[in-house]
Amino acid sequence: MNSFEFEICANSLESCLAAQAAGATRVELCAGIPEGGTTPSYAEISFARKMLHTTKLHVIIRPRGGDFTYSPLEIERMGLDITMCKEIGVDGVVFGCLTADGDIDVENCVKLLRHAGGLSCTFHRAYDRCKSPLEALPKLKELGFDRVLTSGQAPTAEAGIDLLKQIQAADVEKPIIMAGCGVNEGNIAKSMPPQASQRFTSRHASHSIAPPPICTVVWRWASPMPMSQRSNTPPSAAWQPPSPPLIIDPLLKNTLLNKKLTG
Repeated sequence: MNSFEFEICANSLESCLAAQAAGATRVELCAGIPEGGTTPSYAEISFARKMLHTTKLHVIIRPRGGDFTYSPLEIERMGLDITMCKEIGVDGVVFGCLTADGDIDVENCVKLLRHAGGLSCTFHRAYDRCKSPLEALPKLKELGFDRVLTSGQAPTAEAGIDLLKQIQAADVEKPIIMAGCGVNEGNIAKSMPPQASQRFTSRHASHSIAPPPICTVVWRWASPMPMSQRSNTPPSAAWQPPSPPLIIDPLLKNTLLNKKLTG
């Protein structure tokens, strides 16, 4: 019998509690969902830690939306956020750093991993902007990441199934691969590589209806910040990161929210 782990991307304490009530393995607590997820507040993390008893709490460490190439000052702030999370008692942190050329930023990842010593660490969907995803796998394992969250460099995991199969089948040392973004009861079988031991994550934002609060998919992976606004060397012309579109869960098709989002 297959054994799956389910991770819910939660944008509030209420969303965390709904995920716990539904039996989620863990939550990834985020703020700024429209920006692709940013670090939540101290209060949000603290209350989530207090209220989650059977579901593990992982927190995204991301100071802003846009790309994943960070300045020294941003890395310092991310390190302090990780230290704060450790003091609060979270189970893990979620982050990822890339160079301007689309490679894994080893130097900055090492700095953040040192802050996270003792916590479970996930390399988030910055991986989906990596120009050489298969080559990055052993590097991430060697650095010490426990898992990689990816949609197979596509707007959804279902659309990225071909690359997900390649990633899972790669005969290299690699972290646990979690298929993420748009995974639900209707497509999880299609999003599952042949290996039965695969882990899955369903990427959710929260949409509260009282009572009770529920979690549904309203996910947009933020487009990279224009390089003209940053001081980094622009990527080579041969590689351009994917820019997934806005994805709306079918459950919201007839709601006012969906009408506003889709115009």
